[in-house]
Amino acid sequence: MHPETLTYNGNQQPQHKEVCDLLAREIDTHLCGGENKLWHSHPVWFLGGNPIVGYSKQKPGIRLMFWSGADFAEAGLSLIGGKFRDASVFYNRVEEINTTELQRWLKKAQEIQWDYKNLVRRKGRLERLK
Repeated sequence: MHPETLTYNGNQQPQHKEVCDLLAREIDTHLCGGENKLWHSHPVWFLGGNPIVGYSKQKPGIRLMFWSGADFAEAGLSLIGGKFRDASVFYNRVEEINTTELQRWLKKAQEIQWDYKNLVRRKGRLERLK
């Protein structure tokens, strides 16, 4: 895990720090080959340079976001809307996190990906990765 992610987590309020720490451990453990770094000031994991999953502190709590999550067909993830394929869930307490569900989402995140890495080059047009 990138040291900046640990710093990010440490800067959260105690209950949100616990949420961030658990999410980071689960993502690091179950996202095979994921590279972690701060991106746009919050922790994000990438596969082959493509953003896969990340979290950030927002007013409703810690938002866990999957870039291609709209295609996971998972009731626990909310679609934000718009032209991108992201979906997310908010957590305020570590007890709200179902790690079995999270691990299933992380497996789907490896299998179902849209090419966000080349979004600018393609002038905003997303393509599904095989």
